Amino acid sequence: MKLTDGEKLILLMLSEIYEKLGVYGETDPKFVRSTILNDMLWGLTWKYSGIPFEKTENPAAVSDVVSILDMWRLIEQSYAKLPPADKKRIETDAVPFGKNVSFLGFDGNNESEYMAIARFLVEDIGTFEYFKGRDFNSHVPSSLASYKRMYAVFEPMRRTLDNRDLSASQIIEVLNAKLHPEHRGSGTSAGG
Repeated sequence: MKLTDGEKLILLMLSEIYEKLGVYGETDPKFVRSTILNDMLWGLTWKYSGIPFEKTENPAAVSDVVSILDMWRLIEQSYAKLPPADKKRIETDAVPFGKNVSFLGFDGNNESEYMAIARFLVEDIGTFEYFKGRDFNSHVPSSLASYKRMYAVFEPMRRTLDNRDLSASQIIEVLNAKLHPEHRGSGTSAGG
């Protein structure tokens, strides 16, 4: 969705009027304001899917974040259901990532756009509520690159799951993809 600067200003003013007068309808003025001020205009089509907006593609960063959140949700939910012996095997076979199997977010210094999109999807739009209340700042450089390596391994698996959880072996394979190929087998635990 594209809005001119004038249209943005008009929508911001209307949202302020709505709030000041206590007008409540199907359109949430706080959400409209947040969408404009955070430059997440694509969020309007997500939140208000019943409005026949002009068809537009999501920005690439949005698609990446959706894929990554979807992957991590399945990893975490599958991991939570595993017996202790499988969790121990993951800890051992996916060093150093098998000890804390959870989505930490994106690097706030270098991947702030991705971090903001994740936060917006979860907190403002209400998708991926599984991650509600998380910080989304991993403080780990190159988080995005490691997630993309993981997703390249995960995505072909996903197609074969038929609504089943990931096995311990599959989780290990996906987590091990997080480690940069240059560091594999060298004993280093760098995540980038």
